Amino acid sequence: MDPPTTDDEARLARLVRAHDRWRGREVFNLLPSENALSPTARRYLGSDLAGRYTLPIETRIDGETIDNSYTGTRYTDRIEALANAAAARLFRARHATTRPLSGHVAALSVLAPLLPPRSRLLAIPPEQGGYDGYAPGFVPALLGHTVRPLPADGPGFRVDAEAASREIVRERPQAVVLGQSFFLFPYPLAAIAEAAHSVGALVLYDASHVLGLIAGGEFQDPLREGADVLFGSTHKSFPGPQGGIIATDRDDLFGQIDPALVWRVFDNAHWNRIAGLAQTILELERFGGEYARTVVANARALGAALEANGLPLVARSDGFTRSHQLHVDRPRLRAAGAVGPAALARRLERQGLLIDLVGRIGTAEATRLGLTPGDMPRLADLIVRGGLRSESVGREARAWRRTFPGLRFR
Repeated sequence: MDPPTTDDEARLARLVRAHDRWRGREVFNLLPSENALSPTARRYLGSDLAGRYTLPIETRIDGETIDNSYTGTRYTDRIEALANAAAARLFRARHATTRPLSGHVAALSVLAPLLPPRSRLLAIPPEQGGYDGYAPGFVPALLGHTVRPLPADGPGFRVDAEAASREIVRERPQAVVLGQSFFLFPYPLAAIAEAAHSVGALVLYDASHVLGLIAGGEFQDPLREGADVLFGSTHKSFPGPQGGIIATDRDDLFGQIDPALVWRVFDNAHWNRIAGLAQTILELERFGGEYARTVVANARALGAALEANGLPLVARSDGFTRSHQLHVDRPRLRAAGAVGPAALARRLERQGLLIDLVGRIGTAEATRLGLTPGDMPRLADLIVRGGLRSESVGREARAWRRTFPGLRFR
């Protein structure tokens, strides 16, 4: 690494080193939207691929046949082909692409080519745990569509099969988009798909939060249960670089999605990211099942320990979760006269324990570090003491964190 040559470069180098030290060695990251990359995947992100292009096309210009706008792509194209084939294997799909730059971009890449103008969508509203991007005024409005709520008002923002089916038949949408930011339990997907397909609607499954669990066979199997397209981000329960994946068994739908990506959604898919993502996919082919099972077991054990120690969580009667997430029960927290979720998160951040400000707690990264269900009572004790009781547990938490210097799953 070249030495810094200006004050700002030196300051930047210090900040990056400080971040790596803090986030990499001194905190327990319990944010459900983040995960840790393997050393190999991180190395590929910093490879020469980071500054390169490839653009396979089939055209003729001035009488010459053009199969790629660039030269020097002999390895880049093979890396992408390997990544896409591995993604298709991992999700047991006929087709997959790793080109989307994020889960949100994957959603755009699915909705834009598959739905005609002024389509009507059903999506879970944000106030019931849905992803804000599918709310009126965001992605649907950008594409000229309208969106109506698909109810998820059961305990833990669960979707009731009968209520959802009735709403689908009544609304007759062009697509049902399933995806949540507060995502604890699988969907009754077979019933939803039956109702949707009966009115000619597509079922589009945004697995951004649970993609790694699906890859490990632990949450549900959307493409076998009736979803037409599976997509999502690759950096939450899926422990890869920030990016996205799209997978489907339908030739006709992939034939619309894939050609619509280049020059419409992006023209450079960041090939270093695709190499890092390919590495993560290959890792999950080796250990994804064990990893996903441990993530969920950790979440359920942590939920039981937190509740027993006085931090109220939703969905107690259902074992708190079937995913990597837990949700603080905000009404019960307020009723107990305790601090709110945002203040709780700020207190915990000062103690080296990271949750998010809306009361979500995740176990995906802690599991990759090597924590097991047997560690969850100790972790819950730190969270309750440091968050609810305002005790000083930072030194204890940091000392314990340093006993996990690498990754168990890599």
